[in-house]
Amino acid sequence: MGQRDYTDMGGVGAAFLTTHWSLIQEAGSDEQGRDYALIGLLLERYWKPVYCYLRRKGYDNEEAKDLTQGFFHEVVLGHDLIQTAEPSKGRFRSLLLIALNRYLINVHNSETARKRIPKEKLVSLDLDESSDLPEPVAKSSPEDSFNYAWVSTLLERVLAEVEAKCHEEGLSAHWHLFHDRVLQPILERSSPPSLQTLCEQYGIGQAGKASNMIVTVKRRFQDTLRRRLRESVMSDGEVQEELRELKRFFPEMAQDAK
Repeated sequence: MGQRDYTDMGGVGAAFLTTHWSLIQEAGSDEQGRDYALIGLLLERYWKPVYCYLRRKGYDNEEAKDLTQGFFHEVVLGHDLIQTAEPSKGRFRSLLLIALNRYLINVHNSETARKRIPKEKLVSLDLDESSDLPEPVAKSSPEDSFNYAWVSTLLERVLAEVEAKCHEEGLSAHWHLFHDRVLQPILERSSPPSLQTLCEQYGIGQAGKASNMIVTVKRRFQDTLRRRLRESVMSDGEVQEELRELKRFFPEMAQDAK
């Protein structure tokens, strides 16, 4: 199982100001190609929550895709988000949802959105031909769908980062143990294999050693998750709020992020 299987359907404020908002503030600059690259990056990170929210608001697949692209084009390149949102007063995802609702007030249908976006600014969304939403999204309120997609996209990014770092640092066996013993059973809602079975599979001498290797990756997951959460909030206290949100939608993963 790859990371894509998981979410096919996530100091004093300095970290925040040098990540999410700096991307927005740089977008629309006169440097050729920069605005396109930045809107592409923001879309890559945040289109799923916006798209899922729009679907649960009643828009069909194509309308939701058009509106998603229109939203990012206008609030980023048009600087609407900068003008109307105050980063010090909320979490980034909350500000994004407020801006999205303001945008919808001004856009009546997908054709209007399509006309307002220059063709050269359109960024392809990573959607297959199916218009079906994941079950947790399809059965949730628009707000919960937004938050579920936000959290799942965050976890996808965190897990991909941890996996890449493990491989880079010669800890591939550590990752595989964590994946097989912890991650895959959570995602598939199945019973984890025994440590003895994993030791035999990966040529590890003792179950105790395998257990310590898994703990190493769990700690990396915790640290990476907290760092990523800290990028989108203004205080450490808000990190705890985000972890509680994580627990709402993915309680098993949250147990490893205390």
